[in-house]
Amino acid sequence: MTTQMFGAPIRRKEDPRLLTGGGRYLDDLGHHALAAAFVRSPHAHARITDIDVTDAVDVEGVVAIYTWEDLPGKVAEPLPLLIPHPTLTHGRTGYALARDEVNHVGEPVVMVVATDRYLAEDACQRIRVDYELLPVVVGIENARDGAHLVHEDAPGNVAAHMVQETGDVEAALAKAPHTLTLDLAIERSACMPMEGKGVYARWNDEDGELRIYSSTQTSTGVRAAVAAKLELPLAKVECIAPDVGGGFGVKIMHPWPEEVLVPWAARLLKREVKWAEDRREHFISSAHERGQLQQVTVGFDDEGRVLGLDVRFWHDNGAYTPYGIIVPIITSTQLLGPYKPGAYRCEFWSLYTNTVLVTPYRGAGRPQGVFAMERTMDAIADYLDLDRAEVRSRNFILPEEMPYDHGLLFQDGRPLKYDSGDFPASLDKLKKLVGWDDFEAYRAEAEAEGRKVGLGIGCYVEGTGVGPYEGGHITIETSGRVNVATGLTTQGQGHQTAFAQIVAQELGVPIEDVHVTTGDTRKMPYAVGTFASRAAVMSGNAIALATRNVKAKALRIAADALEVAEDDLEIVDGVVQVKGAPTTSMPLGTVAVLSNPLRYAFDDAAKAATQFAGTFDPDKPPVADDEEPGLEGRDFYSPTQATFANGMHAAIVETDPVTAEIRILRYCVIHDCGTMINPMIVEGQVHGGVAQGVGGALYERMAYDESGQLLNASFMDFLMPYASEVPHVEADHLETPSPLNPLGIKGAGEAGCIPVSAVIASAIEDAEGFPITSMPISPVELWELRQRHEAGELPSLRHHHGHQPTAAAPSRDQEPTA
Repeated sequence: MTTQMFGAPIRRKEDPRLLTGGGRYLDDLGHHALAAAFVRSPHAHARITDIDVTDAVDVEGVVAIYTWEDLPGKVAEPLPLLIPHPTLTHGRTGYALARDEVNHVGEPVVMVVATDRYLAEDACQRIRVDYELLPVVVGIENARDGAHLVHEDAPGNVAAHMVQETGDVEAALAKAPHTLTLDLAIERSACMPMEGKGVYARWNDEDGELRIYSSTQTSTGVRAAVAAKLELPLAKVECIAPDVGGGFGVKIMHPWPEEVLVPWAARLLKREVKWAEDRREHFISSAHERGQLQQVTVGFDDEGRVLGLDVRFWHDNGAYTPYGIIVPIITSTQLLGPYKPGAYRCEFWSLYTNTVLVTPYRGAGRPQGVFAMERTMDAIADYLDLDRAEVRSRNFILPEEMPYDHGLLFQDGRPLKYDSGDFPASLDKLKKLVGWDDFEAYRAEAEAEGRKVGLGIGCYVEGTGVGPYEGGHITIETSGRVNVATGLTTQGQGHQTAFAQIVAQELGVPIEDVHVTTGDTRKMPYAVGTFASRAAVMSGNAIALATRNVKAKALRIAADALEVAEDDLEIVDGVVQVKGAPTTSMPLGTVAVLSNPLRYAFDDAAKAATQFAGTFDPDKPPVADDEEPGLEGRDFYSPTQATFANGMHAAIVETDPVTAEIRILRYCVIHDCGTMINPMIVEGQVHGGVAQGVGGALYERMAYDESGQLLNASFMDFLMPYASEVPHVEADHLETPSPLNPLGIKGAGEAGCIPVSAVIASAIEDAEGFPITSMPISPVELWELRQRHEAGELPSLRHHHGHQPTAAAPSRDQEPTA
């Protein structure tokens, strides 16, 4: 019998190939292709006055050199602004090659194509570009004061100014018994996948067809964008995402300049051309995220219930806005988390700086919003001398209030309406998992040993599975092999396993017979992409619907052949059989044969489908009027709104009393992504997210100097957590199925990283006894805060959060050694 597939912790099907060196990444392709390299601006803001390529033209192996003046038609126009918005009044995008001005270090100015990358780089070194330097705007404060402008036609450096509100915030704050104002900050960081971006293009001159391979999260987006730029019929362009060595958001953008220029050069030269990004290029010419300054004013009652919340923040969008203002919109809406805010008003300004552009990074605006909300919750608890978990509990949206409409518009332009969730149950699970009620005894024990420890908490809600749609296509071969195609791409999420589990469960076939293809526009030309924790929700449901269509067709055909009623049939281990009488049966492969009437017998299986096999009713057409040949089906899933996952994290940290080193002793997660397809994959996603969250909380930041130079553009200087810095993650799950989709699932990909900065800040604050208002935080910064606190420049917290000792503390041997 076919075992339970959906919901089972099946080992990932793709791992043996990837772990044994069988992966095929972008740079594994096109070994004989010409290689592209780029001259990039060394200045953050400058006018280009001259480009001299004379010394590079004669370099042996150089095939072509291009500047903006060489670009024709739409290739020479600005890159698209992908997500327009009414409040994005001064949206700006760059050119594939800089036209007259550069606006950040790393902007591409000249493209060189040579017989190999080494020669192309040598030629780049010989090209002379003269610049007239312009004033540089670095950092939100400098952008905000508007003394210098990144774009002359964007006053005050404001790309967008947006306000969303519900209720009368001013009145609510005026009537509130208590108010607090917090000034908060989160620094700029970046994705840093192991594999940088890359694109490889092949032009077929005889057929006028272009094939692109790109390390992308949106193969259909790249296809459409390149077809538009090169003015090619969409049907003549294919885009394939090979194995992708990490994305985390930075590979959403379509098209990157290189994704336009490499295919354009391939067509012009009638040669294969490839470019693979090196690490420094990735630092200075891809995308960053996170940087915001925030001001929160909250009004609340004596019980800690929020009556009014007024939030203002300033968002650094870098030099251009190709992805619109999705990130700050998400911050402004997802900030609310699992809470009822009373009256709510959020106003933000998205500002230009002469730094790398900003697009979503795993979490996509949510870590900033959660930081603002959770710091506020801790501040309320401290002000009223209440338990932090209790304050959160008193503000929760309750299960019986679902669906809950916040009265705001989400990033998809649709209402911010939570579909499901049980926040009190999640909090109860978290408190038990971390030992919340026992922590004060543990703190006393640690203090007796001369150790400082703190307990932190953070809650979040994450909109997942945003539309507009995804599709699934299922084909069953005569061998019984089941081919599954969906258009979104894969960067390590385990799609080949999770989607196969859905099909195996729905169809009743062994998972070994199911083969999944993603990110290939030849197999599925209609798709959106992999981001926003949408793959399982969107493609998972589309694949389930397509599988149900195929199953219904298989049962119709088999019922006719076996002369039984459809309702009497079931599919078990790839065999269609009569319920209770399995000897009356036929393999799915045979059903596939019968579904496709043939004139010629290509193999033994095909004989059963030819005209003299005697398997057809002579009074009926070989293919019925309402049928198509073949045992295959396609369907799409398009939701009315996002579905909202949620979770809560807690951490115990130790801060060294001398060195201020911060060590995470325990990290606990409660996560609710609805019905889980594969709990092991979900847990892996959570673990990976926590690792990135720890990086964002304690290590990773982009350090720019006042001239716009990125000072730490290498893995030697940009700190990321190693395995030794990532804590062991203790996770538990709550499953509140979403009522919005057939499978009841919600997204899980970003959840692990969203609340980590808030949780770690909460724990450090609890250990130290003074406010933590900016992240990430280093030992040096913590040491400096201690000095300021001792000098009376920082206020003390009114108390250590939590209960008085009531039970034995967690034993030291329960702590991870990391």
